[in-house]
Amino acid sequence: MEDNRNENVQEVNTQENLSEILQIRRDKLSELRDAGKDPFTITKYDVTSTSKIIKETFADESELRVSIAGRLMSRRIMGKASFGHLDDGEGNIQVYFRRDDIGESEYADFKKWDIGDIIGVEGFVFRTKTGEISVHAQKIVLLAKSLLPLPEKFHGLTDRDTRYRQRYVDLIVNPEVKDTFVKRSLILRELRSYLDSKGFLEVDTPILTPFEIGASARPFYTHHNTLDMDMVLRIETELYLKRLIVGGMNKVYEVGRIFRNEGMDTKHNPEFTSIELYQAYTDFHGMMDLVEEMMKTVAMKVCGTLQINYQGKEIDLGHWERMTMIEAVKKYSGVDFAAIETDEEAIAIAKEKHVELPEIPTKGAILVEFFDAFVEENLIQPTFIYDYPVENSPLAKRKPDDPAFTERFEYFINATEFGNAFSELNDPIDQKQRFEKQVADRLAVDPESKAQVDYDYITALEYGLPPTGGLGFGVDRLVMLLTDSASIRDVLLFPTMKPLD
Repeated sequence: MEDNRNENVQEVNTQENLSEILQIRRDKLSELRDAGKDPFTITKYDVTSTSKIIKETFADESELRVSIAGRLMSRRIMGKASFGHLDDGEGNIQVYFRRDDIGESEYADFKKWDIGDIIGVEGFVFRTKTGEISVHAQKIVLLAKSLLPLPEKFHGLTDRDTRYRQRYVDLIVNPEVKDTFVKRSLILRELRSYLDSKGFLEVDTPILTPFEIGASARPFYTHHNTLDMDMVLRIETELYLKRLIVGGMNKVYEVGRIFRNEGMDTKHNPEFTSIELYQAYTDFHGMMDLVEEMMKTVAMKVCGTLQINYQGKEIDLGHWERMTMIEAVKKYSGVDFAAIETDEEAIAIAKEKHVELPEIPTKGAILVEFFDAFVEENLIQPTFIYDYPVENSPLAKRKPDDPAFTERFEYFINATEFGNAFSELNDPIDQKQRFEKQVADRLAVDPESKAQVDYDYITALEYGLPPTGGLGFGVDRLVMLLTDSASIRDVLLFPTMKPLD
């Protein structure tokens, strides 16, 4: 019988067993060090191939010698020979270990290694009698000792809270998780490729900003010691990017981390990735066309189809509906805001329909509340909702024929907002008035707020911002859609978590 200290991962059932295993593994490391075989002194290992390449290129008649490295995920000891499986980050491959080939001393050491150890193997590729492509080991080396056991192998790491906190273990024992993040990387690459092909220039703007703007999103604060001033982690990239349009950079975009000190749920994380882009000499209709083409292009590149299955629902990215907010509210609530003339009428109909009144109950703000109450949950298929009230669109250009509304749209899929776009406001006088009102309204609600007007941005507008279309959208929600992930935490490698202690 083999040394019973070589535990199998499925035996880790109790805290007592775990404590014993931890001590056993540390004892093994001490023995290795005493014997001059400390794996942590090894600085490099020459890897010549991977499991994926081996399986794709091996032909039975070929002589293929390889050097591979990875984590030992299973082992079956049969006297003078053993089989094991090695995970090298690109897949899993079987390895055949024979005492007469690797040496008696090395084989004895191998039998003391543990599941989870990282090893290097040199040998040749062959096919077993059962047809499995494998590596016949001729040299082996322990590259890193695993001092903690992997989760129980038949059930894996299933507790979601633990998976998010220990993503490194999640990636080891749940290979499909890695597939999600490989696809996330591909989505970002294709988004960049699409925008680059349209002549957009990727830029970087500050994450630390000098003050809180008047927008409704709440920021995180920090302090700059050298300048002795409070600073804010950005809640958007918009105002800096539009400064660049003023400066003559006519098509710009940024892939950036955004920080908002607000609630957390399956669709929200305090820090998230957005893409904002701005194009001179176009409007929000041009942004609609761009969104539709971009979404179709990326979906085809990443998924190979425009028919996306998301949480049991079939989403058709090949067809996009377009409605004004008033049209959508009339369709789903029966209330026609085009026929409502005063704030008082809007307040009365809101009370009649049991719709919550906003803090400042204007007709436009109440229209938005009706949209939230009756419309959004019905927008399963891709839908553009446009012509938003000016009250909640401080950066969008007013509609020339109806200044109570703006040239703005949001697009929705599966009852979730995916992006937001404007014909950008370029009148510095109007923009200054809206900023000042926005800050005043914010301070009236929250006297402790540090919101300020960005007067430097007003100065930039006074030099002249050409007619411009702008768009911002969350990358994480798009990744959720294209990977069929139910929660934003499933598409963030390290989501924000409260410490266990």
